[in-house]
Parts: sequence; structure tokens; C-alpha cells
Amino acid sequence: MRMVDLIEKKRDGLELTKEEIHFIISNYTKGDIPDYQMSALSMAIFFQDMTKAERAELTMAMVNSGDKIDLSSLEGIKVDKHSTGGVGDKTTIALAPLVASVGVPVAKMSGRGLGHTGGTLDKLEAIPGFSVEMDTEQFLKQVNEHKVAVVGQTNNLTPADKKLYSLRDVTATVNSIPLIASSVMSKKIASGAEAIVLDVKVGSGAFMKEFEQAKELATAMVEIGNELGRQTMAIISDMNQPLGQTVGNALEVKEAIELLKGEGPSDLHELCLTLGSYMVYLAEKASSIEEARTKLEEVIRSGKALETFKTFIRAQGGDDSIVDQLEKLPEATYKLEVPSPKSGYVAEIIADKIGTAAMKLGAGRPTKEAEIDLAVGLILNKKIGDYVEQGESLVTLHSNDKQVEEVQQIIYEAYQLTNELVTSPPLIHEIIKH
Repeated sequence: MRMVDLIEKKRDGLELTKEEIHFIISNYTKGDIPDYQMSALSMAIFFQDMTKAERAELTMAMVNSGDKIDLSSLEGIKVDKHSTGGVGDKTTIALAPLVASVGVPVAKMSGRGLGHTGGTLDKLEAIPGFSVEMDTEQFLKQVNEHKVAVVGQTNNLTPADKKLYSLRDVTATVNSIPLIASSVMSKKIASGAEAIVLDVKVGSGAFMKEFEQAKELATAMVEIGNELGRQTMAIISDMNQPLGQTVGNALEVKEAIELLKGEGPSDLHELCLTLGSYMVYLAEKASSIEEARTKLEEVIRSGKALETFKTFIRAQGGDDSIVDQLEKLPEATYKLEVPSPKSGYVAEIIADKIGTAAMKLGAGRPTKEAEIDLAVGLILNKKIGDYVEQGESLVTLHSNDKQVEEVQQIIYEAYQLTNELVTSPPLIHEIIKH
């Protein structure tokens, strides 16, 4: 087999065989296929697309390129959740203990964030003492004992995907449905998931800005999962404004704790219950989505979900007293209000700009090497559809620097006000099951 022939075949819109795809990924991972040939193939895929069978084989080839996590020693069906990312997305922090508290094993491998705020791991590290490092044996033991663990990904999980992603980043082929879908699904499958719930974001703060794009990606990932024998479904959720009211690491942990106490913003509550209901259902802990939701509402009401969260924190070395003493989480020196320049209804909040404002405060990493300030961030006092008086606070900045004029300006650019009555956008746009 010659790589140049395979590039030509895909360039001409023909279907690659299982053997050809595995040959490409195996030899690219080993370094026997140079970047310039893989770049050419990526561009051919970008323009010619891939069939369902090709997408599934590409995913499995990337799974087989490195380590695979064996979760067979865990009791029950292992369900994983993946979000395509957005601004203020702290669902995993609340969802993992919530679902675990009804008996679903949550063995979660998460990443760190590059951009607006940290990833799930960075956010959890805002809890004093919390460790995201543990070996596979400890990881499995903790899930069997407490039903939940969240750790960093092993270095050798889907190395082909890491290598290919870096290449796509510099060859203008990131935005390719088959390449995105196989990248996401390869990591979930290599992590040992038997069933997968996907939260595909759409809107100004999401990777996919338009609904049709998001639906195409969600459908592609669901098809790959089901083709490979994993029960998979996707929820397309709104990211035209940040999720919840907080953006920033410690602030988002506080909001997740509020949810587990039965408080907090309604959109975060609804999204966690929707995602959680499908996780519980796919894990066969409920006979219907409605029953699953009722179970989740009950463990929040009874306090069991909060207790599971405390146990989870303790098991990973963290100080669980923060649940009842939120002031023990990192706190910024200054709390500064951003007053509304006029009265009116909030018509739009450009989520990307809110994310940029949080990063300027130090909540995220502009580069891989940058340090995150876990204390800083912002609280949105007004969301789409809310009425605001002139001079009333739109946003509260949590900052360790008094000079926040640039951040304020970004927030003014993010908020669009109108005199007309505005309704909030729907949170769940569509649910895709096959």
C-alpha cells in the first residue's frame, strides 16, 4: 500500500477500506507517514467527506493507536458524557455526583482548558487539596467504592488523534465533520465507555455557530457510536449566552454546588437533569427517561446527591467542608460592578465575548503555558429576556486587579439592549437518538 495512492483515492471521492484506514493511522502514529501526506489526506477528507463506515473505521483506528482503559471490573453499564464546550459549562462538576448518587458508575477522564476558563480538571482543582492524578487501579477502585471519579487523561490515550489534531490546527482542516466526530468518539471509546451521552453546543459561544452544523456533527457522532456498538445519543443545547450565571473556575464550582443543594440557575438545572436522565436511562437504572428524571430530582431533594459530592471530594484528597463553607474556595480581592449604560431588555449576550472577558481577568489560558487564576471570573446578573435599569449591574467582576476598563468594554460589546420585550432562547434545541 502506498500513501500517495490512498490520497488520490480519497481526493477522487472514493471510499477507503477498513485495511487502508488502519494502515494510514497506524503508520502515521509510528512516524512512517510524513505530515505533508497526512495534511493532503486531511484536506481531501475535508472536501470529499467520509461514509458512515469510513468514519467508524477511522474512529476505531485512532482508538487502537494507543492505550485503552479497561472498565470491565466496574459493576454496571459505564455511561460517559461529553460536551463540545462552551462558556460557563460546569455540567460535569454537578452531573458526575448527581448521576453517581442513583447508582450509575461515572468513570470520567477530563481535560484541561485552553481559552476562556480552565477545563473540568482546572475547575475541580479550585477545591483545596483536590487531586486529579491517580493510577488506573486507584481510579477503578474509587469508582467501584463511590461510583464516581474524575481524573486527567492518560498520555497515551488516542495518540493518533493528538497528532492529527495538531496537524489539522495548522492546515485549516479543523472544521471537518468526519474528523471532529472521530476525534471526539475515539477518546470516549478508548476511555471504556459502553454508552455515551453527547452535549453538542450551538450558538455564539460554541464551536458550531449554526444549528444545521451542530445537528450534522451530533448525528455523525451518534452514528459512529451506534455503529461501534455503543448506545449513543446527543442533545443539542443552546450556547447563545453563557450557561448559568458564572464564568470562572471557583465561581463555577460554587454554582455546581448550589445546583446539588436544589438551588442555582434554572438553565443549568434543566441541562443537568436532561443529560443526567439519559445517562441513568442508558445505564438501565430506570425504565424510562421520566423515571430517570424523577430519581435525579429525588436525590437532589433528599440531599443524597450533595453527600455523594462530598464523598467524591474526600476520595480525591479534597476538603469537603467547602460544600457548606463556600468562602473556603479561592476568592478574588475585588468585586466590581459593570453598570448598564441604559435601560432596556437584554436582547443578546455574545457568549464568546463574555468568555474573552473572563480570560482577560486571568480565568483561562491564552497559551498552554499560561497560569490560571482560579479565583477570578464574572457573575452575570442579567440574562437574555431580563429587564435592566440604567446604572443597574449587568455583571459583577471578580478580579485581583482594580484596572478592569478593558474587560468592562468587552462586556459592553457583549450585551445588546432593546426597548422591545425579549424571550429567552430555548435551552434544548433537539435530541438525536439514531
